[in-house]
Amino acid sequence: METTSPEPSLYTVKAIFILDNDGNRLVSKYYDPELHTSMKEQKIFESNIFSKTHKADNEIAFLEGTTVVYKSSIDLLFYVVGSAQENELMLMSVLNCLFDSLSHILRKNVERRCLLENMEGVFLVVDEIIDGGVILESDPQQVLQKVNYRADENPLTEQSVAQHLTEKLALTTNVLQSAKEQIKWSILK
Repeated sequence: METTSPEPSLYTVKAIFILDNDGNRLVSKYYDPELHTSMKEQKIFESNIFSKTHKADNEIAFLEGTTVVYKSSIDLLFYVVGSAQENELMLMSVLNCLFDSLSHILRKNVERRCLLENMEGVFLVVDEIIDGGVILESDPQQVLQKVNYRADENPLTEQSVAQHLTEKLALTTNVLQSAKEQIKWSILK
């Protein structure tokens, strides 16, 4: 009896999503048009995966003909879904890249509140790692370079605004002093 293995494909990732520790969806992208096409089906699928994995110490689960790799952090669960025949190591490299990239963007605070405050960065990272189910990048440093995100770019705080205003005031004072000197010398000529 001859068994045929499926043709190799670039479309290795069927879905990627992040759930909170209650199983609520925070981020999700489905790449396979045949995998749970409606929002209701997707939520049921995510709920089934969550109930199977949220208390488990494993990193891999098999559910509904899919291979799921996952990782948890504080109050978040990260999932990457592939076909049943997919190489778990490839899926795990995507998961690790996602986690490490987000860890850098969130300044090691990989938790729900920080994730929600930085959703634009989260979606940029996901889009740099996967496009239409095709793995584009699995190196977090390359992903961060592509999204051009640097850890030293802090959001504006009261202190940084005050510092910025002080610098602008000093610059304005210097410009005014220079203008006074130029006017004085032009009148004395």
